[in-house]
Amino acid sequence: MNHDHRKLGRDLGLFDTHDLVGAGLPLWLPDGAVIRAELERFAAEQAMRGGCRRVFSPVLAKRELYERSGHWAQFSDDMFPPMKVGGEEFVLRPANCPHHVLIYASRQYSYRDLPVRLSELGSMFRSELSGVLGGLSRVRQINLDDTHVFCTADQVQAEVVEGLRRVQEAYAVLGIEVAYFRLSLRGDSGKYLGGGSVWDRAEQQLRAALDQQGVDYVEAPGEAAFYGPKIDVQVVDPAGREQTLSTVQLDFVLPERFDLDYIGRDGAKLRPVMIHRGVLSAMERLVAHLIELYGGAFPPWLAPAQVVVLPIADRHADAAAQFVERLTDAGLRAEADDSDNTLGLRIRRARDRQAPYVAVIGDREIAAYQLALRLRDGRQLPAQPTDDAVAEIERVVRGRRRDLGFAAELVEPVRANVPS
Repeated sequence: MNHDHRKLGRDLGLFDTHDLVGAGLPLWLPDGAVIRAELERFAAEQAMRGGCRRVFSPVLAKRELYERSGHWAQFSDDMFPPMKVGGEEFVLRPANCPHHVLIYASRQYSYRDLPVRLSELGSMFRSELSGVLGGLSRVRQINLDDTHVFCTADQVQAEVVEGLRRVQEAYAVLGIEVAYFRLSLRGDSGKYLGGGSVWDRAEQQLRAALDQQGVDYVEAPGEAAFYGPKIDVQVVDPAGREQTLSTVQLDFVLPERFDLDYIGRDGAKLRPVMIHRGVLSAMERLVAHLIELYGGAFPPWLAPAQVVVLPIADRHADAAAQFVERLTDAGLRAEADDSDNTLGLRIRRARDRQAPYVAVIGDREIAAYQLALRLRDGRQLPAQPTDDAVAEIERVVRGRRRDLGFAAELVEPVRANVPS
C-alpha cells in the first residue's frame, strides 16, 4: 500500500494546496483539521503536565527584534523579506523564542519563581525554495508545539530530563518509535554564538541528562543550533527516511542578548538559562509522519469520523440520526450515511475512510436497543446493548488507546461477503 502522506492525505481529504495560496502553504480540510485539533489538545495537556503556562504572541515583529536575537544575522536568508509599515520594518517570525524572551522580561522574577515555563503552539515562517517543498513535511508556515523554560543553572539537568520524559510519554501514546537520540554539538564553523566555556558546560549538561534517562545516543558535531547544543529525537518513517521530530535545546545566548535576569538568594541579579523544548514537533511534520505510520488508519481518538452509522433502509434514518446525536453528546465524532447507495457500498465507503467503527441499524437493532458493530480491522461484533457499545468506544477514545477495544471473546471474524 502506498503510504506517501502527500497522496494519502489528499485521498483521505485531510489537506490540499492551491496555486492562489502558494506552494508550502497547505489548506487543512475539515477531516485534517480534526486530527490537528486533537494533536493540539494533546500537546496542551502535555505542556500542562510539564508545568507550563500558556501564552500567545504575534506572528510578526520589528526587524530589530531579530537583529538583537541573532536570527537576522544567522538566518535572514531563510526569512521572509521585511514589510514596511509606517516607516518601520516588520518581519514574519522564523521562531517563537524572541517573543517568549520578551514575555519573560515583562516582569521581575526571583529564584523562588524559577523555573518559568512558557508554552505556545505558535506559527513560524520559513522562506523555503519551491523545489524543496513537499506535502506537509516541508512547508513555509510551521505551527510548532513550543515551550521555553527559564531556569537556574542548577535546574538545567532536571528540566532537560523532564523534556525528554514528556517526549517519551507522548510518543508512547502516538505509537512513534524513537530511532535514536542525537546530541547535536558545535562544529568548526563560525556560526555559533557565545563563549567556548559556556558551550562546554551546556554540552556536558545535556550528556548528563541523557545518561540520567538511560537512553543511548550518538554525538553529532556541527548539528547544534547557532545559540546552543541540543538533543534531537530522531525517527524513521515507513519509507526509511530519517527526520527530527522533537528537540530539547539549551540556550545561554538569548538571555545574554536580552539582558534577562532573576533575583538570587543574596539579592543579586543573576542570568537565567533558557531551554527550548519541542515535544510534539510542528503539526505539519507530525501529521505527515502519522499519516504514513498508520496508512490513514488512525487510532480512534485521532480518526476524523470515529463512528459511521448506516441505516439499512429509509425507515431507519430517524433512529440513525438519533444515535448520531447521542454519540455526539458523548463527545464522539459520528456521522450517518443515509444516502441512496446500497448498504454494501456505504460500508465500503466507510471502510475507505478508515472509520474505526461502523454501526448498522435496522429493525432488529431498533427493537432490541442493540448495535451490530463492524470494526475497521475486518472483525464484527455480535449484537450487544447500545449502552455497552457506546461506553466501550468512549473508553477507547478517552484513553487515547491505539487499539479498537472490545474483549476478544466478543469479536467474531466476518466470513460472509459484504452485501452489495
